[in-house]
Amino acid sequence: MENRTRPLLAALWMMGAMMSFTLMAVAGRELGGRHDTFEIMFYRSLLGILIVVGVGTVTGQLHRIRRTRLKHHLVRNIFHFSGQNLWFYAVTVIPLSQVFALEFTTPLWVALLSPLFLGERMTGIRLAAAGLGFVGILIVARPDAMALNSGIFAAAACAICFAATTIATKGLSRHEAVISILFWLTVMQAVFGLIMAGYDGAIRLPSAETLPLLAVVGCCGLFSHFCITNALSLAPATVVSPLEFLRLPLVAIVGLMLYDEPILATVFIGAALVLAANLINILSEQRRQGVTA
Repeated sequence: MENRTRPLLAALWMMGAMMSFTLMAVAGRELGGRHDTFEIMFYRSLLGILIVVGVGTVTGQLHRIRRTRLKHHLVRNIFHFSGQNLWFYAVTVIPLSQVFALEFTTPLWVALLSPLFLGERMTGIRLAAAGLGFVGILIVARPDAMALNSGIFAAAACAICFAATTIATKGLSRHEAVISILFWLTVMQAVFGLIMAGYDGAIRLPSAETLPLLAVVGCCGLFSHFCITNALSLAPATVVSPLEFLRLPLVAIVGLMLYDEPILATVFIGAALVLAANLINILSEQRRQGVTA
């Protein structure tokens, strides 16, 4: 396996993921004043259905879509839908760099919640990493009366929802094909989006200005995860994970150039602590697997 490790190519795939996440954040902010988050999710999911069915048809995978675990899909997609809506809201009200830094805490929440829902063992290293990550969160959020707002709470909550999504996906992946997970993801979230966007009796249709932005959100969301999957297939997680940190300076520069957002040292210091906590978890897990292998 070591002979097939290609870190440079993995880095190129991660550059694609970074660009995709950044474009999605910018498109989400631009859509904020024209579509609510539920409408964004509805249209994104409609595009996702077309892409998943199209790819499944071309690759002959549609027969692998199953209906035996719809309850599990429902739970997973409620968490993902909630987290994604919180994320789209957060990018419209706080600096993009803060959103991304708080989103980095998702793996730490996975490490804390896995023993409860997947039966994994809680270790001292996991607890120590979580504590270090929590310090990073406090530095990023700057918890004082003037700094705390709904956007920070939304960004922090979206990380917890994404962690719950990851745990549910891990459980589903033991029995379900990827295309089945993606199909029910897009279908269920399209239904959720339609219900939530239409509860007031009004759903704004895409305009000539918003349609390209909605397409960017839909395509970049899928492409970013495709890039990360490829990167992980070419290099260890200990190589790929630090590369995700490069998303932060990239989005900070974009925020400065497009929205005149200040570049705060506290965001980078806090995010560095969160990254260090994630790496501690990764190294600990790899060491554990090496012992048991």
